[in-house]
Order: sequence, then structure tokens, then C-alpha cells
Amino acid sequence: MISANNVTLRFGKKALFEDVNIKFTEGNCYGIIGANGAGKSTFLKILNGQLEPTGGEIAITPGQRLSFLQQDHFKYDEYPVLDTVIMGNKRLYDIKNEKDAIYMKEDFSDEDGIRASELEAEFAEMDGWNAESDAATLLNGLGIPTEEHYTIMKDLPGAIKVKVLLAQALFGNPDILLLDEPTNNLDLDAIGWLEEFLINFDNTVIVVSHDRYFLNKVCTHIADIDYGKIQLYAGNYDFWYESSQLLIKQMKEANKKKEEKIKELQDFISRFSANASKSKQATSRKRALEKIELDEIKPSSRKYPYIDFRPEREIGNEVLEVNGISKTIDGEKILDNISFIVGHDDKIAFVGGNERAKTILFKILAGEMEPDEGTFKWGVTTSQSYFPKDNTKIFDNDLAIADWLTQFSEIKDATYVRGFLGRMLFPGDAGIKKMKVLSGGEKVRVLLSRMMIENANVLIFDEPTDHLDMESITSLNNGMIKFPGVILFASRDHQVVQTTANRIIEILPEGTIVDKVTTYDEYLESDEMARKRQVYQVSEEE
Repeated sequence: MISANNVTLRFGKKALFEDVNIKFTEGNCYGIIGANGAGKSTFLKILNGQLEPTGGEIAITPGQRLSFLQQDHFKYDEYPVLDTVIMGNKRLYDIKNEKDAIYMKEDFSDEDGIRASELEAEFAEMDGWNAESDAATLLNGLGIPTEEHYTIMKDLPGAIKVKVLLAQALFGNPDILLLDEPTNNLDLDAIGWLEEFLINFDNTVIVVSHDRYFLNKVCTHIADIDYGKIQLYAGNYDFWYESSQLLIKQMKEANKKKEEKIKELQDFISRFSANASKSKQATSRKRALEKIELDEIKPSSRKYPYIDFRPEREIGNEVLEVNGISKTIDGEKILDNISFIVGHDDKIAFVGGNERAKTILFKILAGEMEPDEGTFKWGVTTSQSYFPKDNTKIFDNDLAIADWLTQFSEIKDATYVRGFLGRMLFPGDAGIKKMKVLSGGEKVRVLLSRMMIENANVLIFDEPTDHLDMESITSLNNGMIKFPGVILFASRDHQVVQTTANRIIEILPEGTIVDKVTTYDEYLESDEMARKRQVYQVSEEE
């Protein structure tokens, strides 16, 4: 068990947390939620000892081991992948290194023999002989093939490093597991594997995530951070939402009844306080009035942007025809003879672990890259708006947000653009902020603003939920569902894919595709996916 006892954290005069008391017990998975800046990641740092609270303390059951997902992606650059994972259990890794060093000595003394014997006993007790195979199982589960298990960390791409660090956190059955945004940069297959791992994990899990589907799948409790307090709810994310809304509704209804009672008492007192025969009753009602207190209902600190895509022109029957597109980059076949036709009612999710292929395909369709072979043709009634995965070049300028966005608006009026930005959580003078200084989430909201102001009838999204908080993801999800045009998109957010897409195209590792008119959940249960999972399970057993 791990608990926070009267924990307070102050930055100057501002209190981020005030007298927080909460217990996290064995066998439960706790989802930490809250608005951007509420302190979710900061609270995890307090729990794992990276940050000292201003007041209060963190208590852990004696003898229990705590593990957390490292955020420093360069910390283990000089180590092989397998060693990096095993370092998740520091004591086990240290024992392994110490006994190996003893056995390498040329002059092996009696003392060395005694020490080696002690280490061997502890190593066996910690199941050290299975450490490498356990680490390999975690890596394979996250989609890292066996041939990369001995690669030096610095030679891996960033997305693979994230998976290795996640495997490190999971390694060795820790008693307390802290995960800060563990689904970031994971493909949907890896997220699914992680969900099953955590569902079957018997110890304590505390996780920060913006993925609603993930929280619904794994959490037994939700800890909501709002206004420096943490309120614990039993159940998953949807249950928290329903419970919190019901609580607010009940408080409002209770206040309404109290207000009616207050008015009734005030009217009586006003009418009869000067009446001698009623003075005792008036006095009694005054005392009753003084005892009535309205419940304080604080507005949530959460803020939802207004995301609404409205096409200027209705789309025709001919939308997009892709014929035999192939693309090779640096000798690697990324896309191999891909063909498909898009209809006017399609909202297509491009899925699968081949993320580079999805990005290349979207760049080709958006006109930012040429295919090596094949053609594509947009219908004459279509207009396209593209959300790129990498927006670095877009924001490398000295323009203010409002000035940059005005370029894409038919209405050049500054008030109109500023009003537009206000709905996207850039109020007042925020519109004069420079493009190059924006945070990741702000950049995404600016790009979504451009897509709304362009009024296109075809939207292309390449991982639009990256860097967004849960409130912005919810608003984007609702905007995608309501959009009356065509959407081509890739997203790691299961709920966005499931609720938006009516067609699934999976780009396979070899660059070919599987194309199905279905929802995502139905696709996952299809014969093809079942066959692939069976093949994967067999290879893992081997």
C-alpha cells in the first residue's frame, strides 16, 4: 500500500495541493485524472520520491518495491535493451552484476565463495534465473522483436525506447506501479497488450492517462484532481463521469430546495415579525433560517474547447481513388501497390503498427510527397484539410497565432479570428502569442483551428490526439463524430477510432493493406485479427 498523508505542495504562494489524504491499496488500479495543469504528473513525482512535498508525507508498506515509468528517454543510452529492462528491479540487477564480477576474478578467495553463495541464494529467491526470459516476454508483448533485445538503447528510435522503458517499469512484478501516460507513442496493438497486462496485475497500479478507453478498461478507481484536492471514486472513467455529474446535479437540486425554504422562511418573518401573536413563530423561523447553508458548488477547472468542423460545400459521390501507390524510402518498401476507393460517407481509420506507412500515405494524399508508382485522384467537389503528425516546420516562424490563422480565413476580420481562437481556449491577448513558443497541446489546438476555419469537406488527421488533454480529446472526438464529410485518420486513441470510423484500413508491415467496412471493435474480433493473434501467441510460446 502507498498513501499520501496531509500532503501539501506549494510553489511560492500558490498551493498546487492542499492537505491531500488518499490511500492506494493492493489489487486496485487507480486512474489519476484532472485538467491540464492540475498536477497529475507532479503528484506521481511526489509518490515516487522525485519531488518532496512542502508538507505531509508519503508512506509505503515496509518491504514493498515501487516501480515507475522513466520519463528520461536518454538515461540508459549506453545499455543494451535487455539490461535496461532488468534494471527495473535494481536489487536484482545489482546482485547479477556483483556475482558476475566475483566469478570473473582470477584470485577467487574463500570470502568470495561465501559472498557468491549468499548472492546466488538471493538471486534464486528473486527468480533471477528467469530474468532475461521474463524481460524478453515483456518486450515481445510490446512489439519489440527478439533481434532488437541486445541493441544498445541509443541506437533505437524514440518510439521503441518508450516501449523499452515501459517494459522496465513492468519488470519483476513490482508491489506498486506508477505509470505516467504509458500509452503515449504506443500503437493500438501494444496498448491492447498493456491493457491485458494491467487487468491481470495483482498489485497496486496508479496511472495517469488521457486515453478514456484505456482508463475504462483497466481502472478500478478514479482519483480526480480538482482545485488542489483529490476525490476518490470507485469504478472506471465512465462511472466517475456519471457519478460526478450526478453529484453536481444532486447538490444543485438540494440547493434549489434550500433556496425555496429560505424564501418561505424570509416571507414568513417579513410578514409576522411585528405581529405579537406570531412573534415566537417568527423568532423560531429566524433560528431555522440561520441554520440553512447552501452547498458550495465550485465550477470544475476543466475547460473544453469548441471543436466543430463545418464543410463549406457538400461532398459529391466521387471522393478519392487510389491506384497502385508504392513508395520506397532509404531502400525500405513503405507502401506496396496500395489501391482503394473512398466513398462520400466514409470515415476511415488507418490502423496497425506500421506508423511510418500511415504518415507517408497521408503526406502523399495531401500533396506533400510524390509516390514512386501509382496515382490518386480527388473528386472535383472535394476540398482537403490536413493535420500532420510532425508540425515542427509549421511553427518555426515569428508570427502571432491570430496573424498566422488569418491567412487561412476567408473573413480577414481580426475580431472574427480572435473570437474563433477564444473558443479554442486562446482568450483575449493569447492570440498575440508567437507560434514558436507554443506548447504541444497549444500547437494541436491551433492546427485544429486552421482545419475548422478552412471549411474543407475532407479531413486528414495523422495522430491528432498526441499532446491533447482529455477534455480536448473529448471535444475533438465529438467534432469528428458530428462532421458530415469524409475523414481519413490515424489515432492511438481506441475510443476515437471506435466511435468515429465506419471503415478500417490496416497497413501491414510489408506495406500492403487489409480493407474492411466495419467498426474497430468488430475488426479486432474478425477472423483475420484472430488468426494473427494466434500466430503471435504461438511464436511467443516458442
